[in-house]
Parts: sequence; structure tokens; C-alpha cells
Amino acid sequence: MASVNKVILVGNCGRDPEIRYLPSGQAVANVSVATSSRRKDRNSGETIEDTQWHRVTFYDRLAEIAGEYVKKGRPIYVEGRLKYGTYVDKATGVEKNTVDIIATELQLLGGREGMGGGDEGGGGGGGYSRPAAAPRAAAPAARPAPAPAAAKPSSGFDDMDDDIPF
Repeated sequence: MASVNKVILVGNCGRDPEIRYLPSGQAVANVSVATSSRRKDRNSGETIEDTQWHRVTFYDRLAEIAGEYVKKGRPIYVEGRLKYGTYVDKATGVEKNTVDIIATELQLLGGREGMGGGDEGGGGGGGYSRPAAAPRAAAPAARPAPAPAAAKPSSGFDDMDDDIPF
């Protein structure tokens, strides 16, 4: 039977990515992503916001892209897998557990502020995958044709010839 280890996060970056290069030349970028959920307290009726912080690691070209475009406070979409580990705390000598998300895809969310493109409202950024052998071109956005000035509603046949043979 096949198994699945997949994580999808949509949240805000808590800090700018830290990029480093391994001796092999492989790029590695680390960032923290905050996700929040809200619930109502049964006793007081207050809305309580619960924020979780996730450590996300990008590799190779995805790390370079994250380092260039991901900034503190920016909303992002991340797909990846969980990786569990342990380390020994130097101060106390106690072994501690870690959970990291190894990212395989990245999508920049929100507007294009700070991207050099002016204020173009709406969603959007680019989608980036780790195994990107060939870069994916974004599909051009469909723009609606200008509405005709006539007051009658369009039937969809306005541009057809009147020389119909039947």
C-alpha cells in the first residue's frame, strides 16, 4: 500500500528567508510561516485566535526563488512533506524534537506590492515547484471584451452575418 506525507500551508512569513549554500553548492532557505485559526470560547463567548508557527525549508532553485521573492509578512502557499528530527539542546543537554516542512511547491499570494510592478490589485504571484525542469509560463489572464453601447442584452450572436442560407 502506498503512503502519503503531504502538508499544505497558507500563511504569512514571520521573517525574511535565511539562505545558505551547502559545500556541494546546493542552496537552502529557511523561513517561518504563521497560520492562524479562530474559535469562540464556550464560557466567555470571546473569539480566540490560535497562531501556529511552522519551520519551512526550501532546497535548490526553489530556495533561490524564496530568497528573492518571499519577504516578512507576505502571504504564501507552501506544499511539502513533514520531516521529524531531534537535536540536543546545548544549554541543558536535553534531547528535543523538531518538525520541519520540506517544501516542494511555493505560491506567492496577495498583491504585487514591492515587486516593481506598481499596485496591481487582486491575487496573484507566481507558482514555483521544486522539480522544475522547465519553467512554467503563467497563463495570460482573460480580459473581457468591452461591453457594446447598445441597451439591448447581447445574445451571443451579434457578430454573426445576416446571410444565413435558411
